[in-house]
Amino acid sequence: MSEEQLAADAKMMSPWQRHRFIMLIMSTIVVSLFLVGVALALYASSGAAQLDLSRPGYKSVRDQAARSNTFEGFPATGTMNQDALNQFRKMYDQQAKNATNVDTFGGDVMSDKALSIDDDTTK
Repeated sequence: MSEEQLAADAKMMSPWQRHRFIMLIMSTIVVSLFLVGVALALYASSGAAQLDLSRPGYKSVRDQAARSNTFEGFPATGTMNQDALNQFRKMYDQQAKNATNVDTFGGDVMSDKALSIDDDTTK
């Protein structure tokens, strides 16, 4: 193709066709900004922002947060017999019961007791 033919083809294209790469980049940026806005809105409205101790506003209370080691995990090594299976089933059932006893749509879902961070479990 000659340069004249390319120039003629370019003149026949619409402005959308001539600038489609730039429009693709701009639309990608707009979509990504929209999705980031949705993610931040969900972060703020779900209550996760109040639990996030890595935020700069909680720097003073970050040292007061203590990890609770009240959960007794199942050992990774050992023999696999009926006693081990019964022990695992008992531990599993207890954790499943704790997880399903919380009223999901109630107001106390984010309470210290529901999250197992109340003072009684840390002693």
